[in-house]
Amino acid sequence: MPAYDAFLLVSFGGPEGPDEVMPFLENVTRGRGIPPERLAGVAEHYYAVGGISPINQQCRDMLAALQADFPAAGLSLPLYWGNRNWPPYLTDTVRTMAGDGVRRAIAFVTSAYSSYSSCRQYLDDIERARAAVGPSAPVIDKIRRFFNHPGFIEPFAASTEAALATLPAEVRPGAHLVFTAHSIPMAMADSSGPPGMGGRYVAELTEAARLIAERTGGGSHRWTLAYQSRSGPPAQPWLEPDVRDHLAELVKAGTNAVVVIPVGFVSDHMEVRHDLDVEAAQCASALGIAFARAATPGTDPRFASMITELVRERMAWPASPGPAIAAPAALGDIGVPAQTCPADCCRYTRAAASS
Repeated sequence: MPAYDAFLLVSFGGPEGPDEVMPFLENVTRGRGIPPERLAGVAEHYYAVGGISPINQQCRDMLAALQADFPAAGLSLPLYWGNRNWPPYLTDTVRTMAGDGVRRAIAFVTSAYSSYSSCRQYLDDIERARAAVGPSAPVIDKIRRFFNHPGFIEPFAASTEAALATLPAEVRPGAHLVFTAHSIPMAMADSSGPPGMGGRYVAELTEAARLIAERTGGGSHRWTLAYQSRSGPPAQPWLEPDVRDHLAELVKAGTNAVVVIPVGFVSDHMEVRHDLDVEAAQCASALGIAFARAATPGTDPRFASMITELVRERMAWPASPGPAIAAPAALGDIGVPAQTCPADCCRYTRAAASS
């Protein structure tokens, strides 16, 4: 049974001022051939809100919640935080951990699903950071995926109910639930999971959406899964439908109200604040339908409790559940995700996308 002596929050990162926006976007898109004019257009989304992404503050809030939650669960781990794309950079954090004498850390990544960008790339980031720090770097084990954990599903169901309540009463009963997630290349989606068992990204999103819909309005609302925030070249197939195209199709089918649930996101990235709260909302207004957006779960106390539970679960693994060890929690039919990912799981290269 591994003995952990630290907790590490690993996230995406975001700018915290106008001068940081373009360098941040260049970090995110490096090597992907994104045209400068496309980056300039995305930068305007940040400038419209003062050049500040909400994600870093939400990470600070999450750490504060865990700082309060851990002691009640008997955990006394020091908390660290490192990002993929902006300070505090993961490599710098791992170097600090090594200097503090941390030998083995347990990591929580702010992404619930299987795919290269939402799971495997973070594992690679962790190993790259450890290699940069050298032999003194701590071993870092990533907590399992949590797309079907009650602490993820139930806050989303509650926020969906709250969003429904903001719609006009006359359209509320027939409101359509539109779940959204970040679109990714079809080749990446197909390779999500172990070799020969791909397609997990879409399967897990579909399961999470189903679980939330069942717990909303007595399961009476129709629901669908759509995608958002595509950033690849037009010739490359990405997951569809785009949420705005999907809203137009729903209107053609007679829908007059929607609640959009960003099920693919733990917290309010700019993709949520702009692509949904601005672009999708404007699209709905132009189409003449009522629109509401459900809150993400990252600041819900149940979400912090879920992280605490997952830490305790991993600290006990591979021991069997018993009086002192609760059985891992998972809703639905897929079951409890594996505690570790195979080394070849969710592998994806851009060469594969063009082959």
